[in-house]
Amino acid sequence: MNKRKILSPEKMFPLSWRDTIISFFIFLGTLLVCFIVRTLNEDKTCLSMFFILGVFLISRYTNGYFYGTIASFLSIIFVNYYFTYPYYCFNFTITGYPLAIGCMLVVSIITSAMTTQIKSQHALSLAAELEKTRSNLLRAMSHDLRTPLTSILGACSAISENHDALTKEEKLKLLSEISEEAQWLIRMVENLLIVTKIDSESGSAQIHKSPEAVEEIVSEAVQKSKKRFPEQNVTVTVPQELLIVPMDAMLIEQVIINLLENAFLHSQTATSIVLSVTKVAGFAVFEVSDNGKGIDKELLPHIFEGSISRNDSSEGADRRSMGIGLSLCNSIITAHGGTMTARNKLMGGAVFRFTLPLEEH
Repeated sequence: MNKRKILSPEKMFPLSWRDTIISFFIFLGTLLVCFIVRTLNEDKTCLSMFFILGVFLISRYTNGYFYGTIASFLSIIFVNYYFTYPYYCFNFTITGYPLAIGCMLVVSIITSAMTTQIKSQHALSLAAELEKTRSNLLRAMSHDLRTPLTSILGACSAISENHDALTKEEKLKLLSEISEEAQWLIRMVENLLIVTKIDSESGSAQIHKSPEAVEEIVSEAVQKSKKRFPEQNVTVTVPQELLIVPMDAMLIEQVIINLLENAFLHSQTATSIVLSVTKVAGFAVFEVSDNGKGIDKELLPHIFEGSISRNDSSEGADRRSMGIGLSLCNSIITAHGGTMTARNKLMGGAVFRFTLPLEEH
């Protein structure tokens, strides 16, 4: 049996200096507009509509029912005192005025309640989506963690049980596989630690932004990727101007590393990988592109869902999941206020693109 969640007084009436200042200036602006309209226009019937609009704006840009409800009562008082004849005195005896006051109060409070409810539903929807993303990531990671562990145990057993029968080259090959699987485990654990920063209760990722130079972040990411894939060449282009972006440097660096490593592992036939950064309409735009085989059309719509794996047994194909890192990247970029997309190029290859706002809003 589902229990209806009851909002606490702190949830219904959250007080903050930010909301108080916003409410004050919106209400003050409404008063000024009404005084100007009353001076220029003899028809006063439209003035109450301005106050309803003010209540709507206060409800939209503040949290909880408190500020919208208080604004509703103040609107009634001000309309009666300043904008109803006789002016500058209270008069509730005008025919039909009590009904008009009641209707305006009800409309104002309902407007406040509806806008607050919409914001609450949006927050719950976001929290549910983040919880789903985290669950998918953790479930997929638990599956992918078993694969390299099984390979490591198998290689170790082969060496220990057949030590004398194996040639030096075979032993080195097995040791190389152990090293490769261990490096993959390290990368998976790093991604897992980042997943734990997603806070499903508050509906946002616990990120701490600070102004960072894009060129430095890109340089660090490329250097770390080159340590694991020294044979891979990456062409990097960045703006000549110093581009400063508010970000969590560690997380964005991890996003770039994941995109580069996906290009290394899954493009297969790629001979050129390009990492570029441009500035477009208030956003820093990052792109990682290759000239490989591209993304399967069936997989493309689900590329960021965290459940995509490749089981191609052909030579050079990587059997590990490619969706986990991409889903994680998408969550990080969304938490930064940006967007991430993927597409295939007409001449072959794939392009992963994400944006970051240049300023905090």
